[in-house]
Amino acid sequence: MAVLKEAVGTTEKPLRVAVVGSGPAGFYAAAHLQAATSLTVQVDMFDRLITPWGLVRAGVAPDHPKIKSVSRMFEKFAKRPGFSFHGNVELGRDIEHAELLQHYHAVLYAVGAANDRRLRIAGEDLSGCHAATQFVSWYNGHPDFADERFDLSGTRAVVIGNGNVAIDVARILALSPAELEVTDIADHALEALRASNISEVVVLGRRGPAQAAFTTAELRELGSLADTDVIVDSAEAELDDLGQAWLADHGGDRARANVELLQEYSRRTPRGGHKRIVLRFQTVPVALIGEDRVEGMDIARTVLQAAGDGNIVSRTTAAQERLECGFVLRSIGYLGKPIPGVPFDADRATIHNDHGRVSDPATGQAIPGVYTAGWIKRGPSGVIGTNKKCAQETVDLLLHDVADGVLNTPLREPQQLLETLKERGVHVTDYAAWEAVDAHERGAGEPLGRPRVKLVRHPELIERARNTRD
Repeated sequence: MAVLKEAVGTTEKPLRVAVVGSGPAGFYAAAHLQAATSLTVQVDMFDRLITPWGLVRAGVAPDHPKIKSVSRMFEKFAKRPGFSFHGNVELGRDIEHAELLQHYHAVLYAVGAANDRRLRIAGEDLSGCHAATQFVSWYNGHPDFADERFDLSGTRAVVIGNGNVAIDVARILALSPAELEVTDIADHALEALRASNISEVVVLGRRGPAQAAFTTAELRELGSLADTDVIVDSAEAELDDLGQAWLADHGGDRARANVELLQEYSRRTPRGGHKRIVLRFQTVPVALIGEDRVEGMDIARTVLQAAGDGNIVSRTTAAQERLECGFVLRSIGYLGKPIPGVPFDADRATIHNDHGRVSDPATGQAIPGVYTAGWIKRGPSGVIGTNKKCAQETVDLLLHDVADGVLNTPLREPQQLLETLKERGVHVTDYAAWEAVDAHERGAGEPLGRPRVKLVRHPELIERARNTRD
């Protein structure tokens, strides 16, 4: 790999950066690059979908439109001079990492964490057990999951995990069709949820209420659902001496607020709502039961112990019970996927990096011109806004490397890459194509009182993208 020796960032020789991934981390990185007023920067953003925004479109719950509104800021970034969007381009299928380095001074990966953690228990592969990521992508209309099928004919679902995604999927299962049909939920999901028989959603957490990872706002929202009771066992909501000590020394404001709210839920008298969300703590699944599909789950109690680093860990006990259920969603974390040609830290499931500079695992040395931001950089932590600071850190290092003259030296122009993709038969879509899709979806939703009706299959998205004048 050649190292940059000539000055870049001028009008005649702009700094050329490829950003791979069009979610929040990618757009925040693009914005920080565009804010470098002392340099002329050309940002080309690549995504394997023709629809930008990443998890803002495909991950945020449809009944949370305010969170989705961050895309308005990204729309402004996309309209700035020096920015181009190239959709329907998949790394490893259409182009390779080495090819990007032939055309750009720097490549910044912001591809998120697409894989899910598994339970590693007996019966996990039975029909009826799914990753929460699949379910979320399905109801949000991600093209890869539009044809998934989820059997909602049973009366009880179990969600394993204590983060915001676990709360989101529990809430979506409990919302009424009337509440869902005014959102941008995918039509196929709306139809399936209308026919759902699920009346109880049990959410399992292996540690105590103080260690739950969901935000207080998400937890409070459950208590305001119109026709749903939130059930918390008072014994599970109370903290023992260890839990109280941990909360006082390490918990923080969110943990204290969560505990207070959970204890308040435990004192509520059920209203006899049409549905129930049962929040359980110090409980883990040990096996899924069934012949061809999930019919139940064996769960065990845990005890909490102090770890040497001040954290609380759980230990599974022999006390078990069986919980009948027909639908299980695991939501216990996400894992990044390796990118061919880019160093990967298998233990952390992230790109191998030092604060955003991608580095060689053998030597620890930074690889000129290769950077990362977002979940694939730091792991699946934080909320959408967390990516802003994360991207800023990476871009600051990139700009520092520009000043030091240690970026990559591209041998070809970006336009030549687009010509190569065209020769390979890749239909690269631009931002105008996305705007055509966006306008069509909004137009379809308006007479129904919905923010949009999503196109959810790749061929129809491509067809609409071709009709940029419609």
